Amino acid sequence: MSEAVAGAVAERFAQLYGAEPEGVWAAPGRVNLIGEHTDYNDGFVMPFALPHTAVAAVSRRTDGVLRLHSADIEGGVAEFRAADPAPQSDRGWTAYPAGVVWALRAAGHPVTGADIHLDSTVPAGAGLSSSAALEVVVALALNDLFELGLRGWQLARLCQRAENVYVGAPVGIMDQTASACCEAGHALFLDTRDLSQRQIPFDLAAEDMCLLVVDTRVKHAHSEGEYGKRRAGCEKGAALLGVDALRDVAYGDLDEALARLGDEEEVRRLVRHIVTENHRVERVVSLLTSGETRAIGPVLVEGHASLRDDFRISCPELDLVVDTAMASGALGARMTGGGFGGSAIVLTEAAGADAVTRAVEQAFTAAGSTAPRVFEAVPSAGARRLG
Repeated sequence: MSEAVAGAVAERFAQLYGAEPEGVWAAPGRVNLIGEHTDYNDGFVMPFALPHTAVAAVSRRTDGVLRLHSADIEGGVAEFRAADPAPQSDRGWTAYPAGVVWALRAAGHPVTGADIHLDSTVPAGAGLSSSAALEVVVALALNDLFELGLRGWQLARLCQRAENVYVGAPVGIMDQTASACCEAGHALFLDTRDLSQRQIPFDLAAEDMCLLVVDTRVKHAHSEGEYGKRRAGCEKGAALLGVDALRDVAYGDLDEALARLGDEEEVRRLVRHIVTENHRVERVVSLLTSGETRAIGPVLVEGHASLRDDFRISCPELDLVVDTAMASGALGARMTGGGFGGSAIVLTEAAGADAVTRAVEQAFTAAGSTAPRVFEAVPSAGARRLG
């Protein structure tokens, strides 16, 4: 399939730009198994890559011109001077690839322009990191073509800077690192403070289980208010507790920390979620490495309750997925991603996956909600060259 996709994207590039591309690259979206909103608190996360990817056909230019086209957006080729775009001057989709060029150039890398055609199968607005996939695939292509010699984690850092500064979205490092560094058949245990990584085997099919993604089709926008408010609240909590980041509050010291926050009720809730969520990531790593995969189900449910009640970023549709899935025999379920819409994940026995899917779809129909998109999430490869 990769060869067919690469060929189709390369063919469209040639139609647009009048010459064959120098190469075709892919970078995946991701699902976060556990560890939500911990990344910008220097904490632990555990994503894995999806088979859904952003694909880019790219050629270098030496005249300082950046030309961008997306198969997913109506309109023609957008053209910029590579040296001209300024942070937060572009509010459209082009801000993501243009921001990567800006970040590379700002870091001193000699990117002298490019022709880029993009095509993506990562659902936008579903909490599956479509923007990170777009950034990482462009960064990897330019890294290869301009022989920059950057490693995956370094590309992820530059992509995060592009989204933070150029786009203006205060995201953490997880999404870009997952897209750049995940391996097929594994979940990535990432310490977002020092970017140390462990690939944790996660082969559900071998144990007759599967993980469903339920895209509620409720859209969210990270660069708008609520995400930023949560991040600011976490930073306030760290400052009040006298630590560099909430990562530094030990799980065993949580009660004492919450007492010190006094009547700062909103901050108390945010701190409680981050500290307990870091602990949940560590529990899931321990369970998976000891072969107790089914036992992670209740931990996922705990995580959802914390995101719903303490972080308050769930929504009725996400809660409906979790409640219906658990009532239908699932092993565990929780919302995933930034919140306020997007997707939930459901861990289930393989034999029960169809029944859980039908129950969720029927629950949405009964609630008068738009039908969800449900698919199996298979841990897949990170960013790579296709041709």
